[in-house]
Amino acid sequence: MQKMTVGDIEVEDKRVLVRVDFNVPLNEKTGAITDDSRIQATLPTIRYLVKKGAKVILCSHLGRPEGRVVAGLRLTAVGRRLSQILAKPVATTADCIGPEVKKAVEKLASGDILLLENVRFHVEEEENDPSFAQELAKLADIYVNDAFGAAHRCHASIVGVAKYLPAVAGLLLEKEIKGLGSILGKPARPFAALLGGAKVSDKVGMVENIMDKVDLILIGGGMAATFLKAKGYETGLSLVETDRLGTANELMEKAAHNGVRLLLPLDAVVADEIGAAVKVKVVPVEKIPPDFRIVDIGPRTIDTFSRELKGCKTVFWNGPLGIYEIARFATGTQAMAKLLAYLTSTTIIGGGSTAEVVTEMELADKMTFVSTGGGASLRFLSGKILPGVEVLIDKEV
Repeated sequence: MQKMTVGDIEVEDKRVLVRVDFNVPLNEKTGAITDDSRIQATLPTIRYLVKKGAKVILCSHLGRPEGRVVAGLRLTAVGRRLSQILAKPVATTADCIGPEVKKAVEKLASGDILLLENVRFHVEEEENDPSFAQELAKLADIYVNDAFGAAHRCHASIVGVAKYLPAVAGLLLEKEIKGLGSILGKPARPFAALLGGAKVSDKVGMVENIMDKVDLILIGGGMAATFLKAKGYETGLSLVETDRLGTANELMEKAAHNGVRLLLPLDAVVADEIGAAVKVKVVPVEKIPPDFRIVDIGPRTIDTFSRELKGCKTVFWNGPLGIYEIARFATGTQAMAKLLAYLTSTTIIGGGSTAEVVTEMELADKMTFVSTGGGASLRFLSGKILPGVEVLIDKEV
């Protein structure tokens, strides 16, 4: 990565503002953290700064409070969990700017950690308001971006602060860029992209950008319905992006032109409704009933995809292959996760829902690399600049 990192600068006794991604999932009833993997991912940077004697000031968003203070989206629980993990006190504040926050920062000694309140409680955060960015910047001497999952956002705590402080990458951000960058470099081949999720539109840029690097593209999930419809198949009640049928055809034509094999499902699990207690059956994709919808890939597709992936040296996976939130429709997604976990190939998981799946199945440590950013990873793999990375100081070559 051609950007300076936290390892390139002196941080001892410096106030270091670290933008982390603590946007963790919470239990709707209890408010308890249900998955702390995003907290765990930032530990190398936090521990490094503490060891080097920095005064560590963490800031993050949580959820979508839309500029309002929402009690259920306070970062207090995150602070408690981080303190437990580090076996070290982590102080928290009731806001992310203002006199009380400044006093809390002034009390910090070298090696102390302070977690600011949810930056999205201020509407100015998402507006990238310069005054708000300046208020955050006044708290520190150095800015570190370790929030890859939010690096595609032009927000005050992501890009605005970097205008007022020396700005470098954290260890997680560096790891993400290197991990995902391996796909854009020279991946070991054969190289397969396993793509799912709901929409073709989310992945068009990425597919076009990696088309000359992949040997095989396997498509499942909701987006498969748009491709099947483009080929003239009946897709029943499945969600189809009708405005993307032309795009689907263009991608299939481009794949054929580039010598890339693009495989669609051979069969599908279909249901008359979305729910746990509904009528379900497995049908070939040529025989999807008009009053049913695709909810998962079928057993023939699982077998075919598995056989193809076993022959690959690099596999990138982004997007569930069915409605995995419902157990009956999670078979295809779980089968692919188990397969990838035990391949000897390089396996890269593209963040978002896919990362949640492998984490929930306790398979994340079996993968070569699991990204913490869904939208950010797609943007990066599309060849587009991430605003949160662009503003960091360039390394001298």
